[in-house]
Amino acid sequence: MKNSLTSNKDPRTGWQLLPLVLVLIILDQSSKSLVGFLFSEGGGVYVNSIFNIRLIFNHGAAFSFLSDAGGWQRPFFIFLSSVISLGIFIWLLTINVRKRPLFGFSLSFVLGGAIGNLIDRSVYGYVFDFLDFHWEQYHWPVFNVADICISVGIGLLILDNIKNPQKKEKSIEEKSTNTTNQKNNKK
Repeated sequence: MKNSLTSNKDPRTGWQLLPLVLVLIILDQSSKSLVGFLFSEGGGVYVNSIFNIRLIFNHGAAFSFLSDAGGWQRPFFIFLSSVISLGIFIWLLTINVRKRPLFGFSLSFVLGGAIGNLIDRSVYGYVFDFLDFHWEQYHWPVFNVADICISVGIGLLILDNIKNPQKKEKSIEEKSTNTTNQKNNKK
């Protein structure tokens, strides 16, 4: 029996989705490099009445959570992101993408986004955020391509779970009824 983690010739496993993960990482890192080249922190450009490109260095997590926590969050988020990314990578390589392609795509998008932000945090100590949507003076938290990938991946995961509901575990009452019936059948 082939081990799906070591056999890249098995077309059913998530190995075939790794190029998608790589493309998403490249798109994320390229966009951040371009914006980082064009603008300094806080700088940007007005695009239209609801969108700006504005470079922000996010030292925290999503929506700048813990950004002013004093520095301990960088190694913590690097460790946490690495463990989660490794787990998703292994999970991706062990699933049968022919049976659940949407699930495979969802993991690929989440993994690509997670690795994109992990690269920033590891290399620079912060994440480059630059997509700034707003309505008048009310701004949505600034985000990046990696965040879009993660959000799309979570959306696909939800859609996959709606399309492919998992079998619910039998209730305790059903289990005891089945056990009683099995004992009665043996007599």
